[in-house]
Amino acid sequence: EVQLVESGGGLVQAGGSLRLSCAASGFTFDDYAIGWFRQAPGKVREGVSCISSSDGRIYYSDSVKGRFTISSDNAKNTVYLQLNSLKPEDTAVYYCAAGREVLDFRVVLLAPDYWGQGTQVTVSS
Repeated sequence: EVQLVESGGGLVQAGGSLRLSCAASGFTFDDYAIGWFRQAPGKVREGVSCISSSDGRIYYSDSVKGRFTISSDNAKNTVYLQLNSLKPEDTAVYYCAAGREVLDFRVVLLAPDYWGQGTQVTVSS
């Protein structure tokens, strides 16, 4: 059974930091890219970052570049998203997703195969 389990969300003041984790199981981790998405109330889900599990290539959306850092521990089948310099507009449910790497690892942000259940991040002003 495929599982993606996010953790690490919470309430933090503006300017603070959080580290989200995405623990994966049930599939060959090295064959998949892992992406992080977020969805704020009333807004469309947004892909913010992804990482190739096979070679470590990384992508960030402009909205988080320079503040968020994605990393992967392949031995633990876990991907992390470090959120720094948080702003109230970063408030959202954050999801991780996995997509088989075909042609371009960033395809996970367009058409992932598996989703996690999400973790809430709330940034107070």
